[in-house]
Amino acid sequence: MFTNPPDAEIDALLRRAHTIAVVGLSADPARPSHQVARALQAFGYRIIPVTPNADSLLGERAVPDLDHLDVQVDIVDVFRRSEFVAALVADCIRLKLPALWLQQGVVDEAAALAARAAGIFTVMDRCLYQERARLGRGR
Repeated sequence: MFTNPPDAEIDALLRRAHTIAVVGLSADPARPSHQVARALQAFGYRIIPVTPNADSLLGERAVPDLDHLDVQVDIVDVFRRSEFVAALVADCIRLKLPALWLQQGVVDEAAALAARAAGIFTVMDRCLYQERARLGRGR
């Protein structure tokens, strides 16, 4: 059974992270992925949009998928439907990405367990922005 890491470990991740790949970032300002990514920028994080549907978003060059990342990312933040998570986890494992964050409502317990077993720091079914706001005062 998957359980999220304790608050202290999540807080430590959010404090040491600088760059977050946002998978499924929408160009629509009304979408949660857009709102969260903008808020993360306001917290001082660099976001890398991961979407095949745009050349750039929120002032950053977009990449179509994780294979096209050309900068080191600290967290992969996923706004895709749960049925896409297993393939994204396989990419994260293959690319040796350090942390995976499955947004609120994005749940795939088997994939989350596989990511953790591969040494990837994994959080599931929580909003990265809300956790940063709750834990990250004084960053």
